[in-house]
Amino acid sequence: MRTYLDFEKTIAEIDGKIAELRSVSAEDESALISEEVSQLETKATRNLKEIYGNLTPWQKTQVARHPSRPHFSDYVSRLLEDFTQLAGDRKFAEDHAIVGGLGRFRGEPVVMIGHEKGSDTDSRLRHNFGMARPEGYRKAVRLMELADRFGIPVISLIDTAGAYPGIGAEERGQSEAIARSTDCCLALGVPHVAVVIGEGGSGGAVAIATANQVLMLEHAIYTVASPEASASILWRDSAKAKDAATAMKVTAQDLKRLGVIDQIIEEPVGGAHREAAQTIGATGDAIAAALGLYEGLGRDEIRQRRHDKFLAIGRSL
Repeated sequence: MRTYLDFEKTIAEIDGKIAELRSVSAEDESALISEEVSQLETKATRNLKEIYGNLTPWQKTQVARHPSRPHFSDYVSRLLEDFTQLAGDRKFAEDHAIVGGLGRFRGEPVVMIGHEKGSDTDSRLRHNFGMARPEGYRKAVRLMELADRFGIPVISLIDTAGAYPGIGAEERGQSEAIARSTDCCLALGVPHVAVVIGEGGSGGAVAIATANQVLMLEHAIYTVASPEASASILWRDSAKAKDAATAMKVTAQDLKRLGVIDQIIEEPVGGAHREAAQTIGATGDAIAAALGLYEGLGRDEIRQRRHDKFLAIGRSL
């Protein structure tokens, strides 16, 4: 069943009526019922366009977290051929929150790394809801260094509420692992394109998103901390998450204006969770275009452009 967000109640009601009429039409195939279904579908599309054309930052946060939004595994299956997953950090263990490996993107070899949240209860627990431990970031470093050694571009897909804050993760050097992963991103001599496909939370996102080109889906968010955490820190009241989301400028539109990201990828009407295949196709096109910007450039030039990009953030404000 489709999951509706709290601001989609009118859409849920219309879809419910459409479902009822379709069940009736299975028994009575009258032109009157078919016409009414068509009218309701038109109304639903119109309402979706109106609602999704005027989302607040908090509503975009809800859309970015939608459980049916396409995940890393969906992008891999549709965008890559011959994907071979590589596991383990060669130091401690395998972390399932960050998945990565080698594959072919439109005929060319790439290394793809990303957060995987999981799509059902079992997979969400196995992937720890996309919240990586230190070994996840050390695995990411291993894969990025592999790509750099063989001259293979890196694609990162970001979708995490943040790095896992558990005691074990802290004991094993969570902050150090994030810092080294970020440093590795900056040091790459190959093109690196990152896409925020859902949530881009805190250092857990930055660790694999410090790329030549940072793209965001239209209704994704990218933030130093979740709106709930920020509200708790600023006002000691997590209920003020809506205010925090607005104040923090977490949306793709705000971040593009501030120069934090480079491009916004449009989502279908009603969000990526309604048309996953269309969203993934558009993302693939955007990644290909971004990689194309670095064709023929030397390692030093690619690295310098990345450094200049991040040093320039905030200078024009």
